[in-house]
Amino acid sequence: MQLTTVVALLSVSSAYALAMDRKVIVTGAGGQTGQHVFRKLLSKPGYTAIGTVRGESSRDALLAGTAGIGAGDDTQTIPPESVAICDITNEDTSALDELVKDCDAVMICTSAKPAPTGEINEETKRPKFGFPNGQPELVDWIGQKNLIDAAKKANKDVHVVICSSMGGTNPNNSLNNLGKVTNPDGSTSGGDILKWKRKAEVYLMESGLAYTIVHPGGLLNEPGNQRELCLGVDDKIPGTSNNSVPREDVANVMIAALENEGYRGRSFDLVSKPAGEGVITKDYGKLVDSLGGKNCDYSLGEIA
Repeated sequence: MQLTTVVALLSVSSAYALAMDRKVIVTGAGGQTGQHVFRKLLSKPGYTAIGTVRGESSRDALLAGTAGIGAGDDTQTIPPESVAICDITNEDTSALDELVKDCDAVMICTSAKPAPTGEINEETKRPKFGFPNGQPELVDWIGQKNLIDAAKKANKDVHVVICSSMGGTNPNNSLNNLGKVTNPDGSTSGGDILKWKRKAEVYLMESGLAYTIVHPGGLLNEPGNQRELCLGVDDKIPGTSNNSVPREDVANVMIAALENEGYRGRSFDLVSKPAGEGVITKDYGKLVDSLGGKNCDYSLGEIA
């Protein structure tokens, strides 16, 4: 076979492989967990990853390597065309509809982010927290609902993977108090982040789309791939009393959900054993099998 023929065949094969890449949207790509997911997919063969941020400054920071987890000396440069500005909470969803067109998967890593207000709670003497960039109802419910609706319109076979949070079975979880205010009539408003997350999760499960819902424990800014991971449901994880997990390991599990059928139609909790304890997790198929078919029970706790 002539060299020119071989080169031509290789070019055709490469073009075909590129055409077969799975298009994956990663929302919240400027955040810490979202950026782990986004960067891993960018460097992983077989995927075309598009990361979303809410504004121009967030896009600039992500490209410059100063947002979220940041960029190290050995971190790949993010192509500018791989970052899109899209606010999923907008009432006008036309930009979102265009973004998810022809996508194969959506990784939802957006979440309302609490921050100190500068005030002190007179009863607890602790700092008050608010949500300066949007309350949980807006970000974790309306924004995620917009995403799910757009994905369903674009492709009925799309796989939606949500990074959520443990603690949802307890309506009195302290996370639900963040950003909550008492109104003059004695009622409360704002906050309830776990209840709004749960509402979005149920909406996804009832959408008819393929889904995976990951509830990580406390998120650690420590290296992944160095611990034994443990799965459970309903805020109970057998095999460890530890309740935290590195963000990078959360990203690994979310990506594994795209590559292992056992993760489809699943909702579960995720933590890791302390570093140095147990056997480092490498087989993600075996990991999901450890659930024994169990899923989280949404009759527990409360839904907003």
